[in-house]
Amino acid sequence: MGTLMHEHETAGDVRAVPAQILDQGFRLLVLREFRMPDQPPSLAWIQQYILRDVHRVQRHGIFFGATFLPEIMQWLSDLLGRPSLHPGDYPASPAYKNPAWPILSWYRQDRGWADGQQTVEWFADVAFRDEASFAAFLARWLERLKGFESQG
Repeated sequence: MGTLMHEHETAGDVRAVPAQILDQGFRLLVLREFRMPDQPPSLAWIQQYILRDVHRVQRHGIFFGATFLPEIMQWLSDLLGRPSLHPGDYPASPAYKNPAWPILSWYRQDRGWADGQQTVEWFADVAFRDEASFAAFLARWLERLKGFESQG
């Protein structure tokens, strides 16, 4: 994917950084958690152009989930079909997740900074089910994976 645009040198930097390419997927930095003694944690949203804002305010608090931006959802739906499928006897049987869709999960990494701060870096890991769909995703969304806002 080339060289990194930049790496964060301070904990307060929230600019987009390139995704890490994995085997049939990628790892994208989306949150930075700050923990101070005797205080609730605080979070910084890292700028990126692949996923929707990961926080959702709900009735009982804040939920963190990884969902693609609408234009990427549409592109994936065109490529892989709808994310949720209905069996032939629907609604007697429930809808189910399309097995061709990528799997999204969380990955955490503790990080120490030059100024002594300690943070938790939260990444979204995206794993595609096959090489062909991942190759198509890379071909279409590579600039965004590199941390650029282009390719609308």
